[in-house]
Formats: sequence, structure tokens, C-alpha cells
Amino acid sequence: MTDKTAAHRTATRPETRVIEGGRRPEWTHGVVNPPVYHASTCVFPTLAAFDAALRNPAAGLFYGRHGTPTTWALEEALTSLEPGAFGTRLFPSGVAAIATALFATLKGGGNDHILMVDSVYEPTRHFCDKMLAQLGVETTYYDPTIGADIAALIRPNTRAVFVESPGSLTFEVQDIPAIAEVAHARGAAVLLDNTWATPLYLPSLSLGVDMSIQSLTKYVGGHSDVMMGAVTANERWYGPLKSTAAQLGHCVGPDDAMLALRGLRTLPVRLERHQASGLKVAQWLAGHPLVERVIHPALPGCPGHELWKRDFKGATGLFAVVLNRGQRADLAAMVDHMHHFKMGFSWGGYESLILPINPASIRTATRWHTDHPMLRLHIGLEDPDDLIADLAQGLERYAAATAKNPIA
Repeated sequence: MTDKTAAHRTATRPETRVIEGGRRPEWTHGVVNPPVYHASTCVFPTLAAFDAALRNPAAGLFYGRHGTPTTWALEEALTSLEPGAFGTRLFPSGVAAIATALFATLKGGGNDHILMVDSVYEPTRHFCDKMLAQLGVETTYYDPTIGADIAALIRPNTRAVFVESPGSLTFEVQDIPAIAEVAHARGAAVLLDNTWATPLYLPSLSLGVDMSIQSLTKYVGGHSDVMMGAVTANERWYGPLKSTAAQLGHCVGPDDAMLALRGLRTLPVRLERHQASGLKVAQWLAGHPLVERVIHPALPGCPGHELWKRDFKGATGLFAVVLNRGQRADLAAMVDHMHHFKMGFSWGGYESLILPINPASIRTATRWHTDHPMLRLHIGLEDPDDLIADLAQGLERYAAATAKNPIA
């Protein structure tokens, strides 16, 4: 990054950097968007040029796996959104990004330890319990509300503390600055899964995070048609991250990079709509007689709301609902006949999603219990009144189903 680019990054607001990031003239050649480079082999005109590339592969085109202007543009644009960031690497999925960031912190030798938040994304837990365990890395899961008390869990061989705020499925908001202060004092890196908020709503490196991880599949892509992850790191950790990614052979296709870059340009306006519609639907659900509680960090009274107000610049469209009667089988009457909400994994696209969830099955350090079913909702870009009407009809069907069930 040039000095001019760095100065420009600090002088403009994130909404402007989203539009202008990665549009260097030497990459765009006068067009608005960087061209899509399909490349494996890059040729060198002279022996001197070849030797120069061997000495510094990162200085320019070297080999397709090391990147092209298409991927560099996306990396630079993402880096520009995190104050304190040094660089970004791209990965073929969010899980690949998480795994590589964790690998980058490990010293090896079968004696490393990491602290993992108990509310973490399930595939992250699976990676720790399976692959890291096979490599001799021990994982300790901790209460997401622990804050500075995490000091009691840090060992001399603790390499990383992983946070996810809000947490997957249950949406606990963590005290990131307190955790980061303790972790850094003991020499551990702090990694954050920042997919829910994105750097627009949680500029996490300024809170003490060392590596901010996103599944670009979600809000950045925004259209449910791309699989990609990214890790944005500070200067201390960008080198190990880049080296680990290269050794693992990670790269992304240029067409996917183009789709993510296109999605990034409209991210601020889409997040505003996700936030406004999400809050409207959440507030309506909070007053529904079939709803025990709505778990949305931006709602006053929700656990973690004060931390959310302190650290976050906004909310997105993903939250959970606990119903106050019925059983899982009764959900079929509701979800099988929704008009606007579709049932499927992932989120962050333009379409609304509804998904039955059971957080209790994946908690180990803390207990999560509800007597009745839970639903995770992603509020898309449809008219929120249409979504509310769809939910109202669905809950009517659910009420009828539970009335037939004497156990409900």
C-alpha cells in the first residue's frame, strides 16, 4: 500500500472506502472495476525480471496462486475498512479462513493450547475438536460472558483466544477490549469471527483484535452465490497469516473475487436495510403471544445490549427467537408453508431465511436450555411488512399445531 493510499484511508469514512478501495489506476487501466484476471502462469520478459520476482514474489505478478489485480483489489478494499489493519488474505470459505488464522498462531510440537468461546460457529468447534486435537492442540471452551476473568484460563502455552461476538445461534456479546487486554498481557493472539457485524459495524482491530475473520459468503457477497472467507490482520500477525496461507496453498477464483468485490460496493446500503427491517421484525415478534423471547443484541433488555451499544456501530439482520410452547415436530406446520422465508443454511443474502436451531447440542462450557423450539431468522431485503405478515400466518399455523398436541 502506498503512503498516499494509507493517508486517504484514514481521511475518509468507511462508506467512502467501500466504494474507492482497491481501485488503483494500475489495476483498473481506466475502467471503474478491476478486470477479472484468469491466470495461473505469469511470464517474465527477462532473466533480471525473473530473478527480481524470485526475490520478492509479493511485489507483482508471480504465479496465479499468489494473486492478481482482481484479488489484490478485494484484499486492499477489505483492509481499508479496519483501522489498524496491515493486510488481508482471501480463502475459499469462511471455515478455511478460520482454520488458517488459528494455524498461524500455533507453534507446533503438540503442546499448544487455545481458548475458544463456547458460542462459536459449529464448524469452528468441529475443526478444534477433530483436526486440532489430532495435532495435539488442546482447546478449552469458555463462557462468552467471561470478560476479563478469562485470565484464569490462560496458560503459558495458550497461543490464541478466539472470540465471536455476537455468538452463533445465541448472540452473546463479548467484552472484546477486556479479553484482548488480558490475552495480550499473556502473549496470546486475539482472533474474532466478525461475520455478523462486518468491519463496518464492528471495527474490531481498534478494540484489540489481532485478526478479524469474515465469511464473505454472507454479507459481503450478499447474493447467496459465492463461497469465500477473509482474514484481516494487524502488522504483527499479517506475516504469519500470509505465510501460513501460502504454505496451505489457499487462493480464490477470480470470478468469485469479482462477485465479492461487487457485493462490497453496496454493503453499507444493504446493511442499513437489513438493520432497519431486522429491528422492525424483531420488535414485532417480541410482542407476539407465542414468543417467549427475542435474542437480538440491539434490543434493549437483551443480554449484552450495553456492550453492543458501546462497541458496535450498528446491527444486522440475524437473530433468534424462542417460542413459548410446542415441540420441534410442531414447527413443520409453520416452516413448511412460509411464503417469503425460506429454510436453508447460511445468511447475509438478499433473501430472508428461517432455520430451526438447537444450541444446547453444541455447548460444553456453559448450559443452554429452552423448553420449547428456537428459530434463527435472517431478515433479507424484502418489505418488512410482508415478512411480518408471513410470520404472523406461520405462527397461527404453529398455534393450531400445538393446540392438537396435549404435551405442548
